[in-house]
Amino acid sequence: MQSPPPRAVVEHMVRQSVYARLGRPLPRAAAAPNPLVVNISARHCHLTPEAVEALFGPGHKLQVHKWLYQEGQFAAKEAITLIGPRSRVISNLRILGPCRNLNQVELAYTDAIALGFDIPLRASGNIKDTPGCMLMGPHGFFEMPQGVIRAARHVHMSPVDAEFYQVKGGDNMRLKIGGPCAVSLDAMLVRVDPSFKLEVHIDTDEGNACNLLPETPCELLK
Repeated sequence: MQSPPPRAVVEHMVRQSVYARLGRPLPRAAAAPNPLVVNISARHCHLTPEAVEALFGPGHKLQVHKWLYQEGQFAAKEAITLIGPRSRVISNLRILGPCRNLNQVELAYTDAIALGFDIPLRASGNIKDTPGCMLMGPHGFFEMPQGVIRAARHVHMSPVDAEFYQVKGGDNMRLKIGGPCAVSLDAMLVRVDPSFKLEVHIDTDEGNACNLLPETPCELLK
């Protein structure tokens, strides 16, 4: 069972309905084909089936704790402990499913500093020449020779959204965040796929800096 729609989705639908009833032209935000959802992506990891079995036992499959906004993606019930280079640890590191074909840990810079990592800013999946780490689960350990990164802020969108914003995969956009701690975030990497819903991912450092709340106004600009 999917979670209730984000507040931005409900507001978008209501706004379009109201303007349609009034017979007024839609403002740009309401004219967009899909609502803009901005979410904070907390530290987490993606694992291969082999890593999951090493950590949780032979034949173990990830179990759904909570479905995420992107179709088919979920936060798993399973969590692990990450051991950093100074033997400092982060416990209860959430695994996101389903399994992937590479192992990757995504941290904010403040997480990395606390653990003693010097991590690069990378697009998800680009893990060449990145630091590794040791993971610990209830069944055993799994050593990652590489794959610890800070994920570049990015926006998921469908081809319909890309056409509306006049961008393509690999382009950069700007996210304007309102409220008392208003900021603008540049270098927002565009990722386009027919399966994607329009959603921005920023990390906890960025979310805390602007005090992002469900009601915080956000605008995506080319």
